Formats: sequence, C-alpha cells, structure tokens
Amino acid sequence: MKKFDYLIVGSGLFGATFAYFAHKQGKKCLVIDKRHHLGGNVYCENIEGINVHKYGAHIFHTSNKKVWDFVNSIVEFNRYTNCPVANYKGKLYNLPFNMNTFYQMWGVTTPEAAQSKIDEQKAEAVAALNGREPQNLEEQALTLVGKDIFEKLIKEYTEKQWGRKCTELPAFIIKRLPVRLVFDNNYFNDKYQGIPVGGYNRLIDGLLEGIDTKTDVDFFNSEYKDWKKFADKLVYTGAIDEYFDYRLGKLDWRTVSFKTRVENTPNYQGNAVVNYTSHDEPFTRVIEHKHFEMFGQAIYDCPKTVMSEEYSTEYKEGMEPYYPVNDDRNNALADEYRKLAEKEADVIFGGRLGQYKYYDMAPVIEQVMNLF
Repeated sequence: MKKFDYLIVGSGLFGATFAYFAHKQGKKCLVIDKRHHLGGNVYCENIEGINVHKYGAHIFHTSNKKVWDFVNSIVEFNRYTNCPVANYKGKLYNLPFNMNTFYQMWGVTTPEAAQSKIDEQKAEAVAALNGREPQNLEEQALTLVGKDIFEKLIKEYTEKQWGRKCTELPAFIIKRLPVRLVFDNNYFNDKYQGIPVGGYNRLIDGLLEGIDTKTDVDFFNSEYKDWKKFADKLVYTGAIDEYFDYRLGKLDWRTVSFKTRVENTPNYQGNAVVNYTSHDEPFTRVIEHKHFEMFGQAIYDCPKTVMSEEYSTEYKEGMEPYYPVNDDRNNALADEYRKLAEKEADVIFGGRLGQYKYYDMAPVIEQVMNLF
C-alpha cells in the first residue's frame, strides 16, 4: 500500500502552497528538498536579529485580494513599500521613472516639461532608425525613454544583469518601460504589498504545518526517484530539463550570487534596495535587509545592519538556477520540454524551474489556488 497521495519535490512557494491545500483536503503529502532548509528561495537566515533574504530580495505584491487574504491568513504582512534608488556614478535617482527621477535628471518640475523632454529624446531615437523597427534592446529602449535615462539608468545595469551588450539582447525584453508623470516612488502598481512580519520562514512554516517534510534529500540521487513506490502522484518543482535527463539538450539560466556582510552601524544606506547602474561597480544592487521589516525607531534599536551585494552571472553546474533566459533557442527548447511534461502521467510540474517561466511570488500562489 502506498503511503502518500503526493510526493512533492521542492519546498518553495509552489510546493509548500500545494502541500497546504492538498493537506486541507485530507491528502497525505511528503515534501522533500535537496537543501538543508525548507522554503526554497524565500528562505531567510537570522543574522544579528535581522531576517536576511538569503537568495535575494523577495517583496510580495499582488492586486488579487484572494491571494493577499490567503497569505495574511497564514502570517500577517507588514506595510513595506518597494521604493528602490539608483546610484549612477555617485548620483542618486528614484525608481521607477517618475517625476522625482526627471527632476533629478533634468531639473524639470512639471509633468508637461518632463513629457516634452522625453518626447524630444524619443524623437531623436526614432529618427535614427530611419523607418525600421528596433532590432535590439538598446534601440527599443531609446525609442521608449530617450538617451539620458537609457544611458544612466538602463544600459550598463542591463548589461551587468544579462552579461551581454544591450545591442546583443532582443528588443522584446523591454517592450515597455513604465514612465510616471507623478511624484510616486512606489515601484509596483499592485494594490497590496508587504513582507511577512517575522520573515518568510513564518509563511513557509505556516503552509507546511502538520505535513511530513525531509531536507537534504536530492530527488534524483535518492530512493524517491522511484516515486511511484511512495506516492500516487508527483509534484515536481525542480528544473524541467533535469527531470527528463536533458534528453533534448540543456536550458540556459542566469543566476545570482551574494556577498553578505555585517556593518557595525544601525543604518548603512537608508533604503532596502539600491541599484548600481554603472559598470564602475561589478554588483547590480545592494540590499540592506533590516529595511524590509524595521521602520522608524526600530531601525536604531537594532545596533547593526546586514548588507548583501548582488552579482548576476551565467549559470554553471552546481549553482542555483534563478532566471530563465528568454531568447529564441531557450523558448523553443522549453516548449519541447513542456510538451513532454504534458504526457507524463500523474506528474504536476510547477514553479519557475518546473515550467521554465519567470514568476513573481503571488502568481505562483494564485496558480496553486486555481488547481484546487
């Protein structure tokens, strides 16, 4: 007799949320994870009393009230609002592109003056194309926001992120660049955003409460590879090409690495996220983790702070895959793998790795809710 209804490979948001809803329906689940902890990339490590986002900044945002109410039923979320700052050669600019940015860039103080500056620079870029469509990311971005914003806030940052020149990246990556003619530094347009009070581990612990879990178990190098002995169905959230033993070839990924350090000061950069948009610094951004959960006096009540420099690199064997590479080769290959996945009986492929698609957190949870 089989012991479990579901064997769930991976305890990130897809796996943990799936386990939660299956458990609610009285199903028996076993969740395994190859890391030494649960939670996938949302896992936090407590350093100096600060919840450190070990695998990069995770900011929860959604306009779906059902999703927001659901996550808040597991753990209360705080009022954190994502307002990143860009540092270009020592000058600071607000993001996303809004009236503060345009004032910092050109000294304009009205929406009309900002729009006319943008239009003038866009017109130059369109004229340079001489009637043809933009062929690459650089040409596309120039026609959307013009040269000043492109050169200071997009070009070198994007090149660091992708490890390729903007002239070598496809135009579709940057089909739209939101430009706001209001003084609003809130990065997201969603109705709800925040961070779980006490960190993301509380969300994962809440989702997996009462469910069997095992860490340090690599699905492919364990008895569970023969999963039908243990469960009726498999929920797989690892890399889709690895599941099929790379039989059609390997998919490409971008990955990120972090240099994390403790600073002996309560407030180092004054903001959770600062993007470094020039090649002068090898990292793409610097995260100061305490600002996700500490506000006002609480910042100073905690005497130290934890900083993480984020470096974007090409994925190599043994690294954590983060972002799908959406070029023609990878998109076509991923489609072939997805066709194979559809034919797998009793297997559900989920999440970013299992579907080779970039997802924010809320849509992953929404996807699972829709399955149930």
